[in-house]
Amino acid sequence: MRRSDNRKDNQLRKVVMKKNYVRNALGSCLISFGKTRVLCAATVEESVPPFLKNSGTGWVTAEYGMLPASCSDRIRRNNPSGRIYEIQRLIGRSLRSAVDMALLGERTVRIDCDVIDADGGTRTAAVTGGFVALALALKDLKQRQVLSRIPLRDYVAAVSVGLMGNRMLLDLKYDEDVRADMDMNVVMRGSNQLVEVQGTAEGQTFSRSQCDRLISLAQKGIRELIRMQKSAVGPISLLREGI
Repeated sequence: MRRSDNRKDNQLRKVVMKKNYVRNALGSCLISFGKTRVLCAATVEESVPPFLKNSGTGWVTAEYGMLPASCSDRIRRNNPSGRIYEIQRLIGRSLRSAVDMALLGERTVRIDCDVIDADGGTRTAAVTGGFVALALALKDLKQRQVLSRIPLRDYVAAVSVGLMGNRMLLDLKYDEDVRADMDMNVVMRGSNQLVEVQGTAEGQTFSRSQCDRLISLAQKGIRELIRMQKSAVGPISLLREGI
C-alpha cells in the first residue's frame, strides 16, 4: 500500500535547500521536507559562554521555535517548553559534532531554526538545514580573513524513520508520525558515524534487528541529504582550503 503522498517506503519527501535566504545572516538556508519548512540562519558573536573563556576554543549552539501559524492550532509566542529545549539541544549537539572548536577560536556561532510550516520531521530538517547555514557562515568568515581555515570536520544531517506494522518508513510526515508504532530520529555525519539516535515505541516494542535495519534505512536517506548539502556548500576539502 502506498503512503498518503504516494512515496515508496524507503523514499524521502521532496527536499529543497535554498541557501542565502536571509540577507542579514552570515549564512542561511530555507529547507523544505515536503510541506515541512524550516528557516535556518547563522549569526556569529565574538564571545563564548563563561565556561569557555580563555580556553581558545569556540562554541556552536542553536535556538528552535515554531511560528504561530506553523501548525493547525496556533502556537503561542514566547512559550518555551521542555520539547523546545530538548530539540534545541539536539540541534546544537549535532552541529557541534561537525566543527573543530579550536580552529573556530573564541567565538560563538548561533543557529536560529524557525519552523514556518510543520508536517513532521521539523527537528531533522533543522539539523540538516542548520548545517548548510553554519557552513555558509564559516565560509564567509574565511573569505573575510576572520578565520585562517574553515573549521569543519564533516557534514552532518538527520532524518526520521519508523515502524508501522511490519513496514519500515523513511522520513515520516505528520500523519505517519502520529500513527507509527515506533519512530526514531537519526543524526549521522558524512563519515557514516552516528551522532545521535532517538527511538521510542508506542504500543509495541521493537527488536534489536529492527533497530539496526531502521538505522540502515536512515543512513540511506542521510546519504541523499548530504549529497544535497554538498551541492549547496561545496565539498568539505574545498571548504577547508577556502575555495
